[in-house]
Amino acid sequence: MSPGAPRKEATVPVWHLRDFHDDDLDQAIQLWDQGRQDDLSLPVFPVSEVVAAARGGQPAVVALVGDELVGMAVARAEGDRGWIMIVARSAAWRNRGLGSSLIAQIEQRLRAKGVRRISAILTPGSTGTTALENSGYRTVDGLVYYEKLEHLGAGDAGLLAELGGRVLPRGLWEQLAGMQEAKDTIEKRIVLPLAEPDVAERYGVRPPKAVILFGPPGTGKTSFAKAVASRLGWPFVELFPSRLAADAAGGLAASLREAFADLAELESVLLFIDEVEEIAAARSGTAVDPGHGVTNELLKLIPAFRDHDNRLLICATNSLRTLDPAFLRPGRFDYLIPVGPPDPAAREAIWRRYLGLAADRVDLGRLVAASERFTPADIEYAARNGSQRAFEREITHRTGAPADTEDFLAAVADTRPTLTEQALAGFGEDIERHLRI
Repeated sequence: MSPGAPRKEATVPVWHLRDFHDDDLDQAIQLWDQGRQDDLSLPVFPVSEVVAAARGGQPAVVALVGDELVGMAVARAEGDRGWIMIVARSAAWRNRGLGSSLIAQIEQRLRAKGVRRISAILTPGSTGTTALENSGYRTVDGLVYYEKLEHLGAGDAGLLAELGGRVLPRGLWEQLAGMQEAKDTIEKRIVLPLAEPDVAERYGVRPPKAVILFGPPGTGKTSFAKAVASRLGWPFVELFPSRLAADAAGGLAASLREAFADLAELESVLLFIDEVEEIAAARSGTAVDPGHGVTNELLKLIPAFRDHDNRLLICATNSLRTLDPAFLRPGRFDYLIPVGPPDPAAREAIWRRYLGLAADRVDLGRLVAASERFTPADIEYAARNGSQRAFEREITHRTGAPADTEDFLAAVADTRPTLTEQALAGFGEDIERHLRI
């Protein structure tokens, strides 16, 4: 540097640390959003929990440069243990010692609460890991982090019981036998976008909010709806139009409105309405039509239901042609998915499910051929009836002979198929005119 040149002073970053105030919330959320985008990783503690801790009196410190919030750390004290939930910094202020300063302030506040052991769980390489290491924290190898997400909060349990809903057991999706074509479509269009929302968002896929399953009676529409709820781990609530009508003090439309209002209080829910044509039948266009107001009410409720995350409406009907045309317009339902009669491969899978060990000693080919127009429910009935025949024979004759092919063929002959030519023709017409998948 020449003797006459002005001397350039080094600039030292200066920040001000203080406790979190509620007025900091907007800037804090922007800071966390930036951190998630930069790290490309999910925080262990969701923002909602961090906000609740910060606003609930748990240790929370912010760093300000002027009026700009450039850093924040939040912890939670539980007895003599404390958890550092998040260490966030603006990208422009990283690697300048800000993280270590935030952690030092958090530690002081935790010690004042009687905390002796301070822990932190962060995803590898995320914001805060370097600051923790520089502050004397060590990684502990050999541990595995386990987590189970319960979609039903304590406050939801009573409301769910009032609605007649329940959390279904896991594994119902895997138990669905046969119907592979419908199962693949429902999994790709409904289950996966809801189960993998981050991947769906990255590829511009909007998770569905409302779908219709249509097909002849007994083809498994209700079973599919329950299996989806089981797969997602969401509470399952079924609305019965007949029950709503019986409970309606101010009319069916009012009862329907009250039910949807209650459902909005749940954190997540799969709402199932079977035989939806009972409350969404084609309107006659006259003011005296008794179903006119109910259909109108449902049409108004669906858009509001769609506005919430972690909500899925599945309606089922035997025939789309019976529904009001306005009900089927795009914008209310994302997909209209057919659930038709089982093909031979599906019927074999269904027979195997209900026959159990007996499937290995009977002629499945003959049973599949004999049950051409059977629904899954029909096959279940025939399998149970065939086993009952063999049981009664054993009680009478005590021969020890197991149920055989003839027992089940006789049961098939005594079972009236649910599917008719008329039902199948109507199903084909619905597919041709309304299919949307």
